[in-house]
Amino acid sequence: MSAQSSTDRDADVLVIGAGPAGATAAFHCAQSGLSTLVLEKTQFPREKVCGDGLTPRAVKQLLAMGVPTDTEGWLKHKGLRIVGGGHTLELPWPELGSYPDYGLIRTRMDFDETLARHAQKAGARLLEQTNVTGPVFDKNNRVAGVTAKQADGSEVTYKAPVVLVCDGNSSRFSLELGLHKREDRPMGVAVRTYYKSPRHNEDWLESWLELWDTSRGERKLLPGYGWIFPVGDGTCNIGLGVLNNSCAFGKTDYRAMLKAWMASCPPEWGFSEENRTGQILGAALPMGFNRQPHYTRGALLVGDAGGMVNPFNGEGIAYAMESGAMAAEVVVQALGRTGAQRERVLETYPQALQDAWGGYYTLGRVFVKMIGNPQFMSFATRHGLPRPALMRFTLKLLANLTDPKGGDASDRVINALSKLAPSA
Repeated sequence: MSAQSSTDRDADVLVIGAGPAGATAAFHCAQSGLSTLVLEKTQFPREKVCGDGLTPRAVKQLLAMGVPTDTEGWLKHKGLRIVGGGHTLELPWPELGSYPDYGLIRTRMDFDETLARHAQKAGARLLEQTNVTGPVFDKNNRVAGVTAKQADGSEVTYKAPVVLVCDGNSSRFSLELGLHKREDRPMGVAVRTYYKSPRHNEDWLESWLELWDTSRGERKLLPGYGWIFPVGDGTCNIGLGVLNNSCAFGKTDYRAMLKAWMASCPPEWGFSEENRTGQILGAALPMGFNRQPHYTRGALLVGDAGGMVNPFNGEGIAYAMESGAMAAEVVVQALGRTGAQRERVLETYPQALQDAWGGYYTLGRVFVKMIGNPQFMSFATRHGLPRPALMRFTLKLLANLTDPKGGDASDRVINALSKLAPSA
């Protein structure tokens, strides 16, 4: 299958990183019969800063992979409860033919390892505590493998005709290839922690649309949202996300802001310091294809490495998994061919991403600019939430949940807008 001889390669495909993007890609590659080697720099179980919420988009990917989700550790939720402007509205996930009508919660401490072990069961080889340090190039300056450092400090080289880059937002491997982040794309920052709470078993994800920064002695509305996600294990995942289109971005103490928000909540919810069970940790949210091109010289960028977080709502897991599945499909087809034909197939990957989300992400960038205006955000919250029909449309738009063919009027409007918007 490879232009290299079998003795010159360690796998058909190398996957850098065993997060949702890497594990999903590895599962599909291995299930299709490819020799798949996954290199993960940490050891499972491991922590990952996230809201832990899985929308119906992500659930669809889990079902496609055959991941059991009716076992202990998974909590179903039926929709989104929105709080803002003095209003509270509960919006069930839409009933569609394309997606299930429920979401799931599972902590990333468990979730990532579950996906990685599932990929192993499909035949992928997983090497933990193997930190990829850089690319290996062939005589044509194509990526032909990677160098890595093992737990004992020894250096090792692994070779393969294709490399899937799934090493997250910082993506050191992408930087080694000269692929830097685009400054014209939105970026978010999220902080989160866990509290013991009697609300831990609720079946709604809760989103607070108004975040107030009081750290400078004045009450200032920031773009972004807060969340309260029940985990089902006695705790709630509490966090907030803020976008970089605010003059306060990078100048606000987000941890203090989170604590102040919790202090303003009813005492019976239990969001007090003595009930906090973990550190307040932060992470960046790379949005709207903020690193391109998504394919170059034998390497495909997948998930956060390619900046695939949804600008509308900060969701990254579903798009990591979807791009992992898309990358795997391209690789399977490419490795069935040789020479120029193989390269032509690999070059279809960026366009497949653009076809799937390009126009929609363009709309998302416009949305980010709009909510960066505090007056607009305040007006939209006050006047939008009392209108359930408008909010059901908004939920479909923000969560990217529509039926591509048929569907109701809101589906057709959102799909048409996504197609008309230029992708880039």
